[in-house]
Amino acid sequence: MAIDVAKLKAWPHKPIEHRYTFRDSILYALGVGLGQDPLDRKQLRFLYEDGLQALPTMAVVLGSPGFWSKDPGTGIDWVKILHGEQHLVLHAPLPAEGTVIGLTRVTALVDKGADKGALMYSEKTLTDPSGKLLATATGVSFLRGDGGFSANGQPSDVAPPPRPATPDRAPDRVCELKTRPEAALIYRLSGDYNPVHADPDVAAKAKFPQPILHGLCSFGVTGHALLATLCDYDPARLKEIGTRFSSPVYPGETLRVEMWVDGANVQFRTRVVERDVVVLSHGTAVIVP
Repeated sequence: MAIDVAKLKAWPHKPIEHRYTFRDSILYALGVGLGQDPLDRKQLRFLYEDGLQALPTMAVVLGSPGFWSKDPGTGIDWVKILHGEQHLVLHAPLPAEGTVIGLTRVTALVDKGADKGALMYSEKTLTDPSGKLLATATGVSFLRGDGGFSANGQPSDVAPPPRPATPDRAPDRVCELKTRPEAALIYRLSGDYNPVHADPDVAAKAKFPQPILHGLCSFGVTGHALLATLCDYDPARLKEIGTRFSSPVYPGETLRVEMWVDGANVQFRTRVVERDVVVLSHGTAVIVP
């Protein structure tokens, strides 16, 4: 079944009320790698219930519709989906536990050609029960098996402007963080159950030698690096973070986050040390004093 542009843009996403506890906040922090030094008191702010704080990047897993693209009605070849880009704006600090409401919508579909796939742009707003806006998360999914829809008379949207390129000079700051071998198996418990991250057979069908780490887990690890290096682990200082997912990460690899700092504005990229491969590129962040 080919994708139906009008149907996807009108997909009946309902507001999702998400109640979460301190255990969920701790599980997310463990999933993105905090706690490997259990004596690091700054990391314990996100791992120990006494005075617990939520990591800002946890907003991407709260109030989410789950792996809705797997619904046969979408017509999407879900096995071939890859997360292309993610951008997160924090309008207010996330509570360590509570209730939030997420509302997702598809905002654009871009046809790259029958042999090149398609891009699906989406937006999720996250509010508290009073309607206060907490976060806005926008993402791009690379539908590798669904290109060519415009040849059938369906309209293709114009792609938004590309993300800014990384500066052509040495980074100002660098942070290396090791991922756990079981990182994908922990991170999926925060809500993303795509089997390509757990099942070796599904990963093989998607042309990967083993299950890959969730793109949003690499995103969270990178957020941790920014928080540790530029924010002194104060989550209120990280206001915005966005990036392009340029290559998969395998659990257990070391991520090297390279940062270029210009006042509140930061550019970054994330590289796998063992393979010397850039896995997150065109990264930007906003950090306040």
